[in-house]
Amino acid sequence: MAYPTKLHGWRPALRDAVIAACAAILAACGGGGGSSVAEAPSGPSAPLTPAPPAVPGSYDDTLAYSSLANASLSAPNENAAVIASHIQLGGQQFNYTATTGHLTATDVRTGKASASFFYVAYTVPGADPAKRPVTFFYNGGPGSASTYLHLGSFGPRRLVSAIPSAVIVTPQLVDNQETLLAQSDLVFVDAVGTGYSQAIAPNTNQTFWGVDADAAAFRDFVQRYIAVNKREASPKILFGESYGTPRTAVLANLLETAGVPVAALVLQSSIMDYNSNCGVLDPGAISCEGYIPTYAATSAYYQLSTPLPTDFSAYVQQARSFAAGDYRSAISAYLATKVAPPAAVVGQLVNYTGLPALTWQQNFDMGPDYYQRNAVPGKLVGRYDARVSAANGSALAAGGDPSLTVINSAFVSGIATYLGGELHYSARSAYISSNDIVDRWNFSHDGRRLPDTIPDLAAAMTLNPKMKVLAVNGYHDLATPFHQTELDLARLGANPQIVLKYYASGHMTYLDDTARRAQQTDLINFFNSVTVAQ
Repeated sequence: MAYPTKLHGWRPALRDAVIAACAAILAACGGGGGSSVAEAPSGPSAPLTPAPPAVPGSYDDTLAYSSLANASLSAPNENAAVIASHIQLGGQQFNYTATTGHLTATDVRTGKASASFFYVAYTVPGADPAKRPVTFFYNGGPGSASTYLHLGSFGPRRLVSAIPSAVIVTPQLVDNQETLLAQSDLVFVDAVGTGYSQAIAPNTNQTFWGVDADAAAFRDFVQRYIAVNKREASPKILFGESYGTPRTAVLANLLETAGVPVAALVLQSSIMDYNSNCGVLDPGAISCEGYIPTYAATSAYYQLSTPLPTDFSAYVQQARSFAAGDYRSAISAYLATKVAPPAAVVGQLVNYTGLPALTWQQNFDMGPDYYQRNAVPGKLVGRYDARVSAANGSALAAGGDPSLTVINSAFVSGIATYLGGELHYSARSAYISSNDIVDRWNFSHDGRRLPDTIPDLAAAMTLNPKMKVLAVNGYHDLATPFHQTELDLARLGANPQIVLKYYASGHMTYLDDTARRAQQTDLINFFNSVTVAQ
């Protein structure tokens, strides 16, 4: 996968450069699109889902869905496959219902159907809706279906992953012992133009390909789901990943404004403000301070730091302090005047990363692309999980990110098999895990060319002071670095409602078995705190 050219300052061809730069940071986990790289891998769509066997609740959808920009459906279709299933949790059978199909978002201004959202919901029959949360999951891209969260994180079924091993995995679905189904009903929903979600005429898919239009459509879907399933009294949780995190901030504000209280947000690998991330803008335009602790953590993983840390948490904290102290002072002067960086600061960078002093002198505002290519001699390290590396020139390195190459095909093929074989939903068209729409996306928001959604989050939390926020981060994520998330959220001030958690993993923290177990524990505690607060 190629990384598009970054934005060089704010010169002529601004929009094209912004689009290309955003493609490099936004395509990660869960489906980004062709040349995108921060919210999901590129790759072919999942093949057609097979016609389901004639079992009670199965549904053979005769509509053909399209992910093209000008595509639209002529009318809504809210049919679904409804399948009773179960999972063994802790040696006991846990029963649930899987509902797979479409719900119609209705434009609040016109009262007319605007988009048909494809979703899979896992619910527990007989539970008290006033006490049982409902959590809405979505990936980002933009242009990503919910495939990675759906089959990688906390649903009842999970694809086996070998991360951080640099071995291509084969699709193998297992019961997910880390599912959150005991704590909440789970709804995995696909953005318009991904999965089987599509606009309804006179709208087209492209109508919803922008920060504000996308979030508004998600608002309308959430409201429709709540109304159809009588979940008005349920605590509502939004769980967004990568580009899904700015969507979550805007969506939360829109829901609160519409009178739909949101109990909590889970921000998985955040990029809340594109304008502060030097992976979006070229190094030399803004500081790469937010990446320095990730470089330190990753170099320590490869045993390139000097001295090697004996206490990883303390080491990361030292790197944070250095980034916010000596490095911040030095990089501010460097960006303003291009003055040579202080030798003492360069020496600290050498110790943290193992990269030579000359490299840091020439690349003092080092961006993630450069680090990815040069951190480990002779190898390319992964963008989404820097612990995965491959020899330069190898097949694993050819796509630009070995940490995506090792898992992409398993998820793309796995979702199609799962929809038809276990959820008993079939369609006449291929499931679109990743749609290359970054170059068509309207990134402008609130008067800026690139979105800054911290104000949206602040507004939502002002409207609902009880709202809780959990930000989860991987130490080895070179797409949305954990320290940049800290810097962005710090703009909200000290707030006990906001909690940050960290794992020895990458962008999709849950693909690492150890990290997923730790994250489940943190999420259970968080969900319990949410229900107590209601």
